[in-house]
Amino acid sequence: MRSITVLLLSAFIAGCATPVSHTNIPLSNYDKDTKYGLEDRVDGFGITIYYSRYQFIPESDAVATACKSALTSIAWEVAEKKGRQIEPINEQRLRISMGRNGLSGITSCQAFAVAKWKQ
Repeated sequence: MRSITVLLLSAFIAGCATPVSHTNIPLSNYDKDTKYGLEDRVDGFGITIYYSRYQFIPESDAVATACKSALTSIAWEVAEKKGRQIEPINEQRLRISMGRNGLSGITSCQAFAVAKWKQ
């Protein structure tokens, strides 16, 4: 009986996954669900987003969409604060990774993209 309990607990914990980090940029809080980090580049800036929220019923697509939306809106906001404009961010160039912790019900996403200055 004890071995079955240990086996079930191990399987449950193994089912938890965290998203893969694409960069080692330190992240700052944006809101209760979102953290972001910026990496200056000559032609613009790299932006990393970590987005997570509780979901009773897992809906990875909804979290992925919210993550992409947060990335693009924060990128535009940063560009505006710097007094510059950026080119539209191509969704095909986004690097995105998803994860879910089955114990806590937290679904998370980490995304990275390069925002290029408009010429």
